[in-house]
Amino acid sequence: MTEAKTMTDAQWKKILSPQAFQVLREKGTERAFVGEYTDTTAPGVYLCAACGQELFHANNKFHSGCGWPSFYTAAAGDRVKLTTDNSHGMSRTEVTCSNCNSHLGHVFNDAPDQPTGQRYCINSVSLRFVPDAKPK
Repeated sequence: MTEAKTMTDAQWKKILSPQAFQVLREKGTERAFVGEYTDTTAPGVYLCAACGQELFHANNKFHSGCGWPSFYTAAAGDRVKLTTDNSHGMSRTEVTCSNCNSHLGHVFNDAPDQPTGQRYCINSVSLRFVPDAKPK
């Protein structure tokens, strides 16, 4: 996981799908309502699709209706990095993985019905879901 910080674009292209590379490494966005995890409700954890760092817990996920997986907080404050993003004529806060600097999505202060008031709007392709182990 630590080697992810020094990987080149050529190395990332070898391990990521074209769509994942475009979102994670080039700060793209997948289309709304098509992502694999938009409506997932199973218990588990969401990892960075690039480096595998744990980012979000399913119990902090909520259905916001925006078309992307939404969480009201990250697994821990040090798992994601928040940066001002003034691209495309907007002022937003970009969310990236603190380990590999991959683009995950954006966070907005527009979820007053959630405990933090925040909506981490995350691309499904930026995530890998690991369901909780089933009891034996």
